Amino acid sequence: MSNPYQPAGQGPSPYITTPLPNARPRMFGSTLAKVVWILLPLVTIGIGAAIPFVVATVKGVIKPWVAITYVVVEVAVLGIATAVDSDGDNSFTGLLLILLIATSATHTALLDNEKVTIGK
Repeated sequence: MSNPYQPAGQGPSPYITTPLPNARPRMFGSTLAKVVWILLPLVTIGIGAAIPFVVATVKGVIKPWVAITYVVVEVAVLGIATAVDSDGDNSFTGLLLILLIATSATHTALLDNEKVTIGK
């Protein structure tokens, strides 16, 4: 179907001179902002692992179920870490915290990646 108001054989309208906006908003405004957001789970030792995903949900970068999943997993990991008896040689809680920090930092780095479409 052709545009009846535009003569045949011409390309797009000459009045559109600006590039079209992206389909979805961006999470990071600069490289420095990206580095700071990626370091957040590491610096807070896992306590702030879900914060980048909550902010990304508010900005409209990802769907809410991703942030809810991160909040639930963070509460579960921190709950298990405090509930496990710490007087023995138990490295399970440390492993859980390291996995939470690494996973959160990696997924934060992928928030603006166009190739990743899950949860966006």
